[in-house]
Amino acid sequence: MVEEVVMTMVAPAAQRRRPRKAEAASLRLLSAMSIATVLGAWCAASLAGLLSPGVCPPPWDILKAGYRLATTGFAGSTLQMHLLSSFGRFAAGFLLAAIMPIPLGLVMGWSAPTRWIVTPFFETFRFIAPLAWIPFAALWFGTGIGGPILIVFSGALAPCVINAFRGAQQVDPVLLEASRTLGASPWRLTLDVLLPGALPSILAGLRVSAALAWQSLVGAELIVASSGVGYMMVQGQGSFETSIVLAGMISIGVVGLIIDKVLQFSSDRIGSKWRQAAQ
Repeated sequence: MVEEVVMTMVAPAAQRRRPRKAEAASLRLLSAMSIATVLGAWCAASLAGLLSPGVCPPPWDILKAGYRLATTGFAGSTLQMHLLSSFGRFAAGFLLAAIMPIPLGLVMGWSAPTRWIVTPFFETFRFIAPLAWIPFAALWFGTGIGGPILIVFSGALAPCVINAFRGAQQVDPVLLEASRTLGASPWRLTLDVLLPGALPSILAGLRVSAALAWQSLVGAELIVASSGVGYMMVQGQGSFETSIVLAGMISIGVVGLIIDKVLQFSSDRIGSKWRQAAQ
């Protein structure tokens, strides 16, 4: 009974307006036109000699560099292997940030003693930039996988905790009190009431965390890694191959976009299931 009430409460929060088909097609066309305009201006400036190839290579040089990275490789691996190495570190750190801090944020949302104990440490930690942990990552892990995972975890931690905390605070106190009255243990209270009620906020936090974690990872790989896209870009910069650096940057942006879209799709599917269960 309590879970049904929670699902009813969550369902409206998970809904958002979707554009009509005609409107969606117009918006996609607008996006395509903006991309074409930027690429056209870039090509024109390169052909006119306004952009130095050593500073900002033309798009065709970046395409050639991308083909070279994908086939011949650079800095010891192909682009695919560098991306796979980076994604493995990202996945490990992001999963740790999703598994550990979310329950902490939920408990902080309904337990005042826990909130007062944890808040001083958390409020200090969340203002420390993830890249500030690089010296410790290098000292503790060297160029191994542990250093980048630490950086990713520190970047993804704060949004997970904050959004879980805010989501827990939005749960109706009547539901919490009813669960306690019925003898629910703290574990069942968290799993059956707080987690469903805070789910929309948690999913939003995971998308923010993923973006920060991916950015933090690449920054860490610029310094404390011997593989990955960030490492590849450093080697390209050292060899004065700007096209490789830009190809790496574009691949970073594309992979980050894919990660965000996967999380958005998952969020939409979960929200749809909650709405169906509430009806």
